[in-house]
Amino acid sequence: MNRQQRSAEVHLQVSQMARLISSETQRILEGARSLLVAVSALPAVADLDAEDCRATLKRLTGSLTMTGAILVIDINGRLVCDSDGNAAGIDFSDRGYIKEGLAAKDMVVGEYTISKLTNRPVLPVSMPLVRDGRTIGVVATGIRLDWLQARVTDHGVAHGSAVTIADRKGTILARQPFSERFVGTPIPDQFRYLLTSPRPGALVVHSQDGTERVMGYQPITPDTPLYVSAGYSKTEAFAAVNRTTLTGLATLVFSTVLAFAASSYVGRRFVLRPIDRITTVLDEWKRGNTASRTHMTEDSNDLSRVGSSLDKLLDELDRRRLAVEIAEERRNLLSRELTHRVKNTLSIVSALARQTFKGPDPRVASFTARLTALGRAYDLLLAEDSQGANIGDIIRNTLASHDVDNARRFRIEGPFHAVDPELGLGLSLVIHELGTNATKYGALSNECGYISINWRLHEGRLELSWEEYDGPPVNAPDKEGFGSKLIRRAFPAKYQPQVSILYPPDGLRFCLSFTRSAISPES
Repeated sequence: MNRQQRSAEVHLQVSQMARLISSETQRILEGARSLLVAVSALPAVADLDAEDCRATLKRLTGSLTMTGAILVIDINGRLVCDSDGNAAGIDFSDRGYIKEGLAAKDMVVGEYTISKLTNRPVLPVSMPLVRDGRTIGVVATGIRLDWLQARVTDHGVAHGSAVTIADRKGTILARQPFSERFVGTPIPDQFRYLLTSPRPGALVVHSQDGTERVMGYQPITPDTPLYVSAGYSKTEAFAAVNRTTLTGLATLVFSTVLAFAASSYVGRRFVLRPIDRITTVLDEWKRGNTASRTHMTEDSNDLSRVGSSLDKLLDELDRRRLAVEIAEERRNLLSRELTHRVKNTLSIVSALARQTFKGPDPRVASFTARLTALGRAYDLLLAEDSQGANIGDIIRNTLASHDVDNARRFRIEGPFHAVDPELGLGLSLVIHELGTNATKYGALSNECGYISINWRLHEGRLELSWEEYDGPPVNAPDKEGFGSKLIRRAFPAKYQPQVSILYPPDGLRFCLSFTRSAISPES
């Protein structure tokens, strides 16, 4: 491999590394959003009941390590309750993430902040608290930067390499190595343009710690609110190429000697045979036999030293390949760990609901059923290796308890389309609510009703319809219940969801459409 080829390879590797770390930060933010959605659905929080809210949040955060305190702030920016038991009334109106959360429709990711309650550095996130279609406050928490730094450290960074995560203003949130020097400081002016670069890329830079690196970066976009960069030391990255160059020069020298001594016995024995061993190993390597070696020693002759150098180079390539495999396995482990923690959080929230509303309470059963549907959606999405799941599989999995395979009760049709995990979770909650309502009041409440579910692509959007037939007569509800609110809020605003619910006498008609940006057809 020549220097130009190695340079292209290193640029590709650092770009892939930055993309992987950016993907992991997105998973962390998705976990924080799920936590805020679950907290905002708690009755004590939705009612702004300070005493009950404080006790509920304190029980909830006992098992959380990713975030600091969970806060409930009223419309005036005053603390209603928090998981640390602080007195109500503390003023948070000067905090930018609170102002943005009150005006937002979905989760807001803030900037590097020193917590007013704990005096620790955090990355705050907030979400509007809505009741009866009106924003009444904000639910907020902070991702602990020491926890985030530990995740980066556990990921593993090779000698001479570096990883940086920064907020939208360029303040460093996590850095490996030398986190104690750089966390909380701004990215240097000469690199700040990378924060808003129109596309990801890679370039050679002189880092703040004095190391020359080939660095890949992922800029901030509407879908990725954090900046990520990852780089390799240029010296380490090109060490193997330098050794290869020396080996090539040595091979050239000895090839010249071979031309003059080829006809002699000495030439055949001490030149041609070693060269043949070297070329055989290289041919075997090209065919995929990476275990092939010359097994030459450095103390024999010059060509043996070339063979020994070649063996060391091949050993180095093997080590690099193994390091890549270990890094991928570590990434998968971190992904599984994060998912396990999210599902544990769902179990904790379910247990808290049962403890908060003791005795037979239909609201607890409904809430627990929603969490169960959310958990089944996680199982399906994870079975697809975190790349999303087919819409048809999500629908059938969510309606599994309703005898969805009974062709007389369900008619499900639509093309294969995979949706990303975030949107898949929202879709599972919507389908669960529709199935529950159909069982209580609609087509599944008698023996002859059936449901038709269809989806299609139309003008860049995916349109899904739920139509009920032969059920009891339908009457429009007097007011919007919690299930209807959940259906309207389950989808993130970035997918531009549009919902229509009609109540003709012969059966409910529900239509949902959203942008195709989150959908990928089967290749």
